[in-house]
Amino acid sequence: MLKIAVLVSGGGTNLQAIIDAIADGTITNTKIEVVVSSNPRAYALERAMNAGIDTVCISPKSYTDRRGFHQALTEYLLQRNVDLIVLAGFMVVIPEILIRSFRNRIINIHPSLIPSFCGKGYYGIHVHEAALARGVKISGATVHFVDEGTDTGPIIMQKAVEVLADDTPETLQKRIMEQAEWKILPCVINLIAHDRVSVRDNKVRISKD
Repeated sequence: MLKIAVLVSGGGTNLQAIIDAIADGTITNTKIEVVVSSNPRAYALERAMNAGIDTVCISPKSYTDRRGFHQALTEYLLQRNVDLIVLAGFMVVIPEILIRSFRNRIINIHPSLIPSFCGKGYYGIHVHEAALARGVKISGATVHFVDEGTDTGPIIMQKAVEVLADDTPETLQKRIMEQAEWKILPCVINLIAHDRVSVRDNKVRISKD
């Protein structure tokens, strides 16, 4: 059984997609051990509690410096003995101590086709604003492992989504969530739960059934 921790900061739509996918059997051999929020008012916490999932808030504002926060977050996740950390709208930079402790066991969902519109400053609605400003015809989402860079870890899965002529950042964001993010994130978790994902030479290999 794959035990996962889902890290959130906001509404938790990707968290809900994971909860629903476990409930309907899209994801098997998996349990959400805990949902960790950096924001005590995140609606994602309510989603988790409604599903009977343990929750905890570990906020940077509760610590005098980032080092204390980084240490507390890492120690908590190690104590929970989770197998995989899923970043689902976690709006905090992941510390190196956590990456070292969970090498190739942290995944993130990013709302573009990496390497486009990724890296520092590209998060949330800003990604879609940049895509529309550039005039791209295709965007999408990427699930990748987390390393010490920003959106630079090995890519696991991507899904393209058409950009429409009358799109706004909000409509594009919604379509990418519905057609890509909520599809590939549960798919990747299920693959990992069944030991089908491996990393070699910084590239991901997905084995067949």
